[in-house]
Amino acid sequence: MKKSGISKKSQTDWDQLVTKDDADIDFTDIPVFTPEMFAQSVVRHGLQPLPKKEQLTIRLDGGV
Repeated sequence: MKKSGISKKSQTDWDQLVTKDDADIDFTDIPVFTPEMFAQSVVRHGLQPLPKKEQLTIRLDGGV
């Protein structure tokens, strides 16, 4: 089997990120978060995690 050509080396320019000011970050592609959206949000901090989904298989007749 042929090995994958995907490189594990990061292509992030970390030096540029460290020196960049917050004012230089472009936020134009982030959608606006309205108060209505915030009111509908659910905070799960400190609560029990949601139960895991489990696979279920059923057989149906072809006419269904």
